[in-house]
Amino acid sequence: MSVNRIFDGDTLCAVHVTAEEWKDGLNFFSEDGDFIQVGTWQYDNGKELKAHQHNPVPRTAEWTQEAVYVKSGRMTAAIYGLQQQKLGEFQAGPGDILIMLRGGHGYSILEDGTQILEIKNGPYPGAERDRFRF
Repeated sequence: MSVNRIFDGDTLCAVHVTAEEWKDGLNFFSEDGDFIQVGTWQYDNGKELKAHQHNPVPRTAEWTQEAVYVKSGRMTAAIYGLQQQKLGEFQAGPGDILIMLRGGHGYSILEDGTQILEIKNGPYPGAERDRFRF
């Protein structure tokens, strides 16, 4: 198991990238059109990445997408489709990445002290405008 994808029809809702999927070089797991771009780096000592800055490019994000990285511990992510129907779930451990693109999701922590890094596109309009719970 390395990269698992959950679809609702033709719509990609979530991607689970296991720790084993970290490979040499630069590898992206999101598509160019996704609002959040998620990839991994793995280089050897001495590799230099040239200094750069990003150009201003107008972007429009219609919904929030998020990625979570499991630093330690374990969690389960339940994945829901566009009509809030449960599509499946992933169990994630140290080094795993979950990318939530569409539909819904919920998390259950399985070990005490589990540490998760969450990254999502912004700006954040606040909980009431950004999401609804089901």
